[in-house]
Amino acid sequence: MRCKTLTAVAGALLMLTAGCSTLEKVVYRPDINQGNYLAPADVQKIHTGMTKQQVAYILGTPMMDDPFGNNTWFYVFRQWPSHEDVQQQTLTLTFNESDVLTNINNKPKLDDQKS
Repeated sequence: MRCKTLTAVAGALLMLTAGCSTLEKVVYRPDINQGNYLAPADVQKIHTGMTKQQVAYILGTPMMDDPFGNNTWFYVFRQWPSHEDVQQQTLTLTFNESDVLTNINNKPKLDDQKS
């Protein structure tokens, strides 16, 4: 009798641990959005030759400035949909000494791990 009970408990634990991955998808987890969301239409308005004031008017203030100078702006948007991988979009704008936009680097990044 004791052997049957132990077998039943072991089977239940095995089913419980194997079912956690499917159970995880049933549990509600909100989407987490952080940073500067930039509409694609607004990003397309940005071009080299614009001043910092013009860029800030269209995109708003950047999330980060270059810590070693004031000529690079970083707009970072990180999205973690409920049961999917983290996605990150980084827009890097570089200005010259006259505060004129000289370089635009817009790259999406897909993280493999949830952190």
